[in-house]
Amino acid sequence: MNPWLIGTSVTLTVAAAAISYGAVDPRSQLFGPAVSRTNSARKLAITFDDGPNPQITPRLLEVLERYEASATFFVVGRFARKCAGLLNEIKDRGHVIGNHTETHANLFWNTRAQIRGEIQGCNEAISTVTAVKPRWFRPPWGMRNPWVISTAAAAGLRTVLWSNLPGDWRPKPVTWLEHRMEPIAKRAEARGLPGGSPGEGAGDILCLHDGDYRFLNADRHATLAALEYWLPRWRDLGLNFVTIDDAVSDPA
Repeated sequence: MNPWLIGTSVTLTVAAAAISYGAVDPRSQLFGPAVSRTNSARKLAITFDDGPNPQITPRLLEVLERYEASATFFVVGRFARKCAGLLNEIKDRGHVIGNHTETHANLFWNTRAQIRGEIQGCNEAISTVTAVKPRWFRPPWGMRNPWVISTAAAAGLRTVLWSNLPGDWRPKPVTWLEHRMEPIAKRAEARGLPGGSPGEGAGDILCLHDGDYRFLNADRHATLAALEYWLPRWRDLGLNFVTIDDAVSDPA
């Protein structure tokens, strides 16, 4: 076989692997800086994607209030417009609202202009309804290409991904979802936080879903039930529930 062809094949394989890693892995900084952990082991940032959802978001807000938990909601622009009252309720209860694009497009396949339109559309929806300009952005499915993070930054947004993605959009039993969220507790136990640890190191950003990007009023009862199970247990382990505003350090 021609050595040139072999070398070319290897190069293309390595390049494809690098692009895949940069596009998908939440820890990757290949296409720009993205937050995937909090700045303290004591801080747990609970985040929700794909809402607001009249079917479940109000019930989630009640559960969060019961446990004095602050959270961050990455909303879809077209739903934010339809659920203006609910969006304002999220804000009024002290939670942070972030940008999750206008239509939940897979930005990996989008041009810079298309990405800009998706981000601007959601920014306008949030700002018009709440009179607050968002500061945080999460690309749908976490998918990035070389223009996603820089375009978000140009719109005044920092990109946030996650350290725990339990897969609550899947039609699975509540016990399955509870098990998928258990690593957060195991890490807290390993650090011995209740014993007075200062919380050195990084903490978790949990990515859940209060909605479904395809339609309103999605059934997310498993998400609600799993969160009700874990919130008191995480609290007893010494974790503090914070918004993304309080979860990360300001950039240098």
